[in-house]
Amino acid sequence: MKVLSLLLMVHGKAILENKVAESIYIFIENGKIKELGPIHAVPTYLSNLEKIDIPVNKSVVPGFIDVHIHGAAGADTMDATIDALETIAKALPAEGTTSFLATTITQKHENIEKALENAAGYLNSYNTSGKADILGVHLEGPFINGKHAGAQPREYIINPDIELFKKWQSLAEGSIKLVTVAPELENGTNFVSYLNENGVIASIGHSDAIYEEIEKAVNAGAKQVTHLFNAMRGIHHREPGVAGSALVFKELMVELIADGIHVRPEMMKLVINAKGTEGMILITDAMRAKCLKNGTYDLGGQDVAVADGKALLADGTLAGSILKMNDSLKNITEAADLSLLEAVQMASVNPAKQLNVFDRKGSISLGKDADITILNDEYQVEMTFCRGKIAFKKGS
Repeated sequence: MKVLSLLLMVHGKAILENKVAESIYIFIENGKIKELGPIHAVPTYLSNLEKIDIPVNKSVVPGFIDVHIHGAAGADTMDATIDALETIAKALPAEGTTSFLATTITQKHENIEKALENAAGYLNSYNTSGKADILGVHLEGPFINGKHAGAQPREYIINPDIELFKKWQSLAEGSIKLVTVAPELENGTNFVSYLNENGVIASIGHSDAIYEEIEKAVNAGAKQVTHLFNAMRGIHHREPGVAGSALVFKELMVELIADGIHVRPEMMKLVINAKGTEGMILITDAMRAKCLKNGTYDLGGQDVAVADGKALLADGTLAGSILKMNDSLKNITEAADLSLLEAVQMASVNPAKQLNVFDRKGSISLGKDADITILNDEYQVEMTFCRGKIAFKKGS
């Protein structure tokens, strides 16, 4: 088998695990990071390798991991086709994303099941290098509260059902890694316990829970909160609700859509102050209209009007986003006066740790997948490597 080797000569800064380095080389072999070192001390045995020079005004960061994305470039997870997942996987490196969870939406059981079977088929045969890596499925709905449906079709919402989930996980061949659930519903706490005991992340979302119900869910093993502030009981000084409880419990990692539309910049700063960069994951919650022009697009069988950076249902409800991950980093750093190192914590490190893939993803470190993104000073993506192969290059 041919050995694929490459040498990145980083003349600017690189965000490594827990630190910023300057003027280093990164030796990539067969999709893995094999060596790191000072650029002035490249071993002679590497001197004949293909080299890519990264200029001093560019930053090298670990590829981003989007744990909540429905679609992009005209495709959606619920299309339930290999082509749809392939389209998303090929589109995301342009925004620096190198891994993601294919996210479903509340729909008829048969439609969800088709999407799950399709995801399993893709993971078995098509999840190759040179494009974003699908790490599994995020099941968003149907086990949610209709009071906070958001853009989830209300007619298909049901109470948490362990037996149904077992069936779906079997169809998905174990690829469901994260489930959004409203724990206050009948059987909700037991459902959270089941997920936790079986290695699936229970994420509280689309929920009307009060503090005591969130506390029970945390004690049962809930570990995350889906798109904080959106589609949930908000904060009140006499009842923290889901949003307030999410800020209180250290056990809960919170997702945030940092587009300035779903959450105001001042609220982004509030979350950072409460949770720290270790307690938050940046997501896009993007739908198929991302990367496309203004117009009308489908989301879960509903028409979504996209214009001026917003995706809205006919009644004005926000319906996911068209946010790109690199813009998410730019927005949060400006809103909360953060460094690139801190932003990478939320876009790469935290999701990798949460999904239990930090041994191979989430940072530029020896032995890990060579998932690497090159950014300019304005957070625009210049180049992206997915498992050692160029998946995006600006201008080509």
